[in-house]
Amino acid sequence: MSNRRAAALLVVALLAGCATPEPPPPVAVPAPAPPAPPATAPEPRQDKLKHLANRHLKPMPVRPLNAKASCSFKDETGYRGRLRLDVKEAAVKRLEASVDVPKRGSCRFKLADFRQTDSQPAVVLAARKGDCKIRLWEQEDQVTVAFRDCRAECSGDSVDYLWPILVDNRKGSCS
Repeated sequence: MSNRRAAALLVVALLAGCATPEPPPPVAVPAPAPPAPPATAPEPRQDKLKHLANRHLKPMPVRPLNAKASCSFKDETGYRGRLRLDVKEAAVKRLEASVDVPKRGSCRFKLADFRQTDSQPAVVLAARKGDCKIRLWEQEDQVTVAFRDCRAECSGDSVDYLWPILVDNRKGSCS
């Protein structure tokens, strides 16, 4: 009987070794802190900003754009351009622009390759093919003709050096 008893004790010991121990008591985890209230935007300063002081800036008028120019320009580096522009009551009647960037290439824009998509507050022309957009807007006596995403209209890497064309609306000259 002692063999049976020893065998029974061995079986009980083996089964006890396979049993999972009782899990430890749960550890108290501190509750997360409540989220901080969102920061409120600082009150705008009532005084003028330093860089705008003593500058007599006027708001852009929201009126139909009227501009006419037939001009060309050139700077000391050889960057040059030509613009033929006619806008009446925010409708573009004529637009021909070319810009030559020395050692980089050139860009060409013709109204036939664009369609007008907006007229106020800025006139917007979008390319019929591609992503190019031309924006025209007026500030006091100057009209800005700006170009965006116009790689298809430019040769070489001239698009990376393409600047807006500024038109003096009183004289019809540009730079």
